[in-house]
Amino acid sequence: MSLDKFKIAMQYAMPKHFISRVVGKLAAAKAGALTTTLIKLFIKQYKVDMNEALHEDPAYYKTFNEFFTRPLKEGVRPMAQGENVITHPVDGAISQLGDIVDGQLIQAKGHDYSLQALLGGYEDDTTPFLGGKFATIYLAPKDYHRIHMPIDGTLSKMIYVPGDLFSVNPLTARNVPNLFARNERVVAIFETEIGPLAMVLVGATIVASIETVWAGTVTPPAGSDVFSWNYPTQGENAITLKKGEEMGRFKLGSTVVLAWGADKADILDDQLPETVTRLNTAFATIKESEEL
Repeated sequence: MSLDKFKIAMQYAMPKHFISRVVGKLAAAKAGALTTTLIKLFIKQYKVDMNEALHEDPAYYKTFNEFFTRPLKEGVRPMAQGENVITHPVDGAISQLGDIVDGQLIQAKGHDYSLQALLGGYEDDTTPFLGGKFATIYLAPKDYHRIHMPIDGTLSKMIYVPGDLFSVNPLTARNVPNLFARNERVVAIFETEIGPLAMVLVGATIVASIETVWAGTVTPPAGSDVFSWNYPTQGENAITLKKGEEMGRFKLGSTVVLAWGADKADILDDQLPETVTRLNTAFATIKESEEL
């Protein structure tokens, strides 16, 4: 058995939820010098650029989670210019992107998966995105782990979808079928000037928490049923976020999947699989109204 096959087999075998929750408790612990030592080792192992962090000193962070979700210095991720620009929501690397064909998204060569399954199984939520575009962005351990809005949007729905907790690294994406539609995830659907925009926050092994700015911690605890929440899109209780504002965060890394409808916006030609992404840089352009 090759090393890659062994790594995949181990993921199927190990108790991923149990391990993830144990790691989550450790990551939330205030362990003083031990916490600082672990943070320093992590920085060295993954070559984290602390020059970009608002607080550069590892000793500043009381828990590993505080370090992992560290804020950036103001101005290090300047906003791309242009009102018609859709920006990258995270630091990471593009895994796959392109057209949503027959309700399917590309996961990797030889693998695709269902958009309806990804969004929690609701046909009504899926229909606006058919024939549209999608992008999957993988966040590596060294990356900034807050997720921001790629366009102005008003929240209309959030869906919690239970599932597994496979790793979401490129090796696993190439070898585990339906990876993003089988892992635990949180779906946020926003009303925007290009119609509905879905932002799917996908859990993974040792992801201790997925949070949103409006609901706080959505998971853990993990559930066994799909839950959904509808939100008003008008009035004083509407939750509207501007392009570049934070919408959520991962405590330990994962993946974000974006989707929008047909003929709404075009992904830039230089955005390709394995392209490194930086928050607030240009990703796509909105089509002019007469073309919509």
